[in-house]
Amino acid sequence: MPAETSSAPRPRAGRTVAGRRRLRRALTKAAIDLFLERGYDATTVDDIAVAAGVGRRTFFRYFRSKEDAIFPNHDELLVKLERTLADSDPRRDPVDTVCAAVRLVLDFYLGDPDISLKRYALTRTVTSLRDKEVASVDRYQRVFTRFLRERFHAAGDPLADVRAPITGAAVAAAHNHVLRQWLRSDGAVDAHALADQAFAMVPRTHSPGETAGTGQHHEGAGTGASERGRTAARSDGTTGAGRQAGDAGAAPSEEPVVAVLRTSMATEEVLRRLTTALGDPPGR
Repeated sequence: MPAETSSAPRPRAGRTVAGRRRLRRALTKAAIDLFLERGYDATTVDDIAVAAGVGRRTFFRYFRSKEDAIFPNHDELLVKLERTLADSDPRRDPVDTVCAAVRLVLDFYLGDPDISLKRYALTRTVTSLRDKEVASVDRYQRVFTRFLRERFHAAGDPLADVRAPITGAAVAAAHNHVLRQWLRSDGAVDAHALADQAFAMVPRTHSPGETAGTGQHHEGAGTGASERGRTAARSDGTTGAGRQAGDAGAAPSEEPVVAVLRTSMATEEVLRRLTTALGDPPGR
C-alpha cells in the first residue's frame, strides 16, 4: 500500500518567520535587479511585485515604498543589537562589547553578498538611496552611544557624556570602513580580519577593573580590550588634551573635547585625530 500522506495544508510563503524572510528577500532582489536593469525612477512598485510573484498589497506589507525595498530590515537588526548589548557581561570593557555586537550587522551584510554588492552599486549612483543608507547608520550609532553612556556612568566616569558619543561614532566609523572595503573589493577582502584591525583602533576609555578618575586598576578584573587607543582618565580628572595643556604650563582643564570632522575624511585619520584629542599619541 502506498504510504499515507498528510492532508494538512502546507503553510504559504509569508505565513512563517522563515517564509516571511524568504519573501522579503525575494522582493528586495526583484527591486534591486529592476533598478539596475531599468533605472530607479522607471521602476514601479507594481513592477517589483510582479517580478517577485506577489500582489501590490503583499509588497506594502513588507515595505512602505520602493525606496525601502532594497534595504535590510534595520528594525529587526536594531532590536537584536539592543538585546545583545543589554544581555552583555557588565564586567567586560563596554567598548569591546559594542565592537563585538556590531559584528551582527556586519555579518548580516556578509551573509548575503549578492544582495549587498548590488545594493552598493545602487547607492553609489542614486542619491536618495544613499541618503537613506546614511540615515540608517545614524540609528545604530545612537544605540551604541546610549549603551556606552550608561556603562561609563555606571563606572563613575566623569566624562561619560563626552566619551560616549565620540566612542560610538568611532565604532560606527570602524564598522563602515570595513564594510566599505569589502564592498569595494567585490567581496574579496577578508572582512573579519579587517574588522579585528579596525576595532582595535577604536579608543578605549578605561578597563572594567579601573575606576574612572583614579587611574587605579583593581586586581583580578579582566580587561578584554586591546591596549591600542586606550585613554584612561587621569588622577586629576582631565583627559589627555587637558593634561597636555597642563604640561605646557596652563591649568588642568576639564573642558570637553569637541571634534569637528568632515564626513569624507578617511577612517584612519578620524581615529588618529580622536585618539590624539583624548590624549594617546598616534601609532600607539
